[in-house]
Amino acid sequence: MPVLDLMSGFIAELRSAGLPVSLTENLDAMEAVKEIPIEDRDAFKYALGATLVKSNAHWRAFETIFEVYFSLRGPEYDITEVGADADAEMWREQQEQRQGDGKGQSGGSMDSLTPEEIAQMLMSALMNGDQAMMRALARQAVQRFAGMEPGRPVGGTYYLYRTLRNLDLDNMLEKLMKANKDMAAEELTPLEERLERDEFESRIEQFKQEVEAEIRRRLVADRGAEAMAKTLRKPLPEDVDFMHASRDEMQNLKKALQPLTRKLAARLARKRRHGRRGPLDFRNTVRHSLSYGGVPADPKFKYPRPAKPELMVVADISGSVAAFARFTLMLVYAIQGQFSKVRSFVFIDGIDEVTSYFKATEDISEAIHRVNTEADVVWVDGHSDYGHAFEVFWERYGKDINAKTTILLLGDARNNYHATQSWVVKEMQKRGRHVYWLNPEPKSYWNTGDSVVGEYGSFTDGVYECRNLRQLESFVEKLA
Repeated sequence: MPVLDLMSGFIAELRSAGLPVSLTENLDAMEAVKEIPIEDRDAFKYALGATLVKSNAHWRAFETIFEVYFSLRGPEYDITEVGADADAEMWREQQEQRQGDGKGQSGGSMDSLTPEEIAQMLMSALMNGDQAMMRALARQAVQRFAGMEPGRPVGGTYYLYRTLRNLDLDNMLEKLMKANKDMAAEELTPLEERLERDEFESRIEQFKQEVEAEIRRRLVADRGAEAMAKTLRKPLPEDVDFMHASRDEMQNLKKALQPLTRKLAARLARKRRHGRRGPLDFRNTVRHSLSYGGVPADPKFKYPRPAKPELMVVADISGSVAAFARFTLMLVYAIQGQFSKVRSFVFIDGIDEVTSYFKATEDISEAIHRVNTEADVVWVDGHSDYGHAFEVFWERYGKDINAKTTILLLGDARNNYHATQSWVVKEMQKRGRHVYWLNPEPKSYWNTGDSVVGEYGSFTDGVYECRNLRQLESFVEKLA
């Protein structure tokens, strides 16, 4: 396939995966690859990364797509018996390089080796850090254990599991540590043992990546780059749905949150500093016109100094919306310098103020943990009751709302068919500056079943879908 066609498909897939690749960056990448041969895969990859990737959080998605579109190709990656002969030949070449001409397994084949012998070779490769041998063993292991068949609609994860299970990598680390200890001239210190363990773990992980890459190459050869790219496509951290994120995706969300808060804080401060021009400052204009002979060539304006808003966050922390509330609270407190005051309240069917949890520590994660474990939010049965929670909020804290207060209501508005008490939201809007509702559910789910978001939304300044960090970032800019 011509490089130009590969690049076009590659750029299109990056955009489909959510990476913001502009036309200018596309042209820059095209210019960069003119200077670097595609055979030098590392240099080629990093040249494309330098021109197309703007965030560290996007690197993993870029790398996966690159490996699909620019994977090693050839008949040796076909999911057929031909691959076994190619593996054996490659192994013989590697052995000859390691042991010298005439001392390798000339004329032999890895197909004749038992699984125990392959495991022993793998252990030797991991002990010595022999990358060439690990690569050859990865190819043979996939050929022998993965059970890949042409056209079979099975994902790469299944083939990876089958391969690694047959290699018994779970027990490999302890075997390596024992062998290393037996070979040591004297007993290892705890630090040396820890360093050796870390090194072996790194080599095992590297071998797993080789196996995964080999499976990916064979699937690309069988199904084509576009089909494989769609299969492997995963959302970027900022596009992960709060309500359906896995544990690993949650960790990536936390990593993406910190740089996002810095960017938002700078953007909000700049927005406040460079607000729209106010009315003409006539006196200042006349004074500066003297340097132009009395001609008002440089009109001066009165620049408004907008006060920082007060913020009240009222969040449902029940069930699946808890993750959304947690990340919103973390984001708000990370940029609290952009508000004159921030107060937080959490509820399920009862409500409790948790502002003090955030003031008591600089670690927002610790404060969130206290919110989840210490807040008094259960009144009767622990099922969401927005009506009761809002009514208690108004009785206890309604008097604190003033013309500078922006109220942020977080939740899916699934009220379990209780009374809505929507009059409370109406009173909030009358007394406060703004009332916004953030809903982590897709819009298509709103006002279905026990959702009453429409009733509440009629008394707010807007109801916003906030299913991920990207949408949350877009909304927070409205608060300043």
